[in-house]
Amino acid sequence: MVEALFNSVIIKPIEIDESTYGTIVVPDMGKEKNLRGKVVSVGPGYHTIMGNFIKTIVKKDDEVLLPSMGPVKVDYEGEEYYIIEESKILGIIKK
Repeated sequence: MVEALFNSVIIKPIEIDESTYGTIVVPDMGKEKNLRGKVVSVGPGYHTIMGNFIKTIVKKDDEVLLPSMGPVKVDYEGEEYYIIEESKILGIIKK
């Protein structure tokens, strides 16, 4: 397993089902969607220029919302992951 460094977060994408109307599947083609995923690794944080340590907020197993542009897509051992700085994550999905 790969571990995140500094304020990076490694996320496993979650597939979002397409909408259905009766028996007709309506794909979301042409719409730019935000991405969802489950956090698999979180870096400890980073030091500011002034030397203060800022801890990361997200935790392993959190479900998060990511911008469609921004995360780096990585294939590792046949699995797809996103790597993004914590500050670029749009939100944590609470259930």
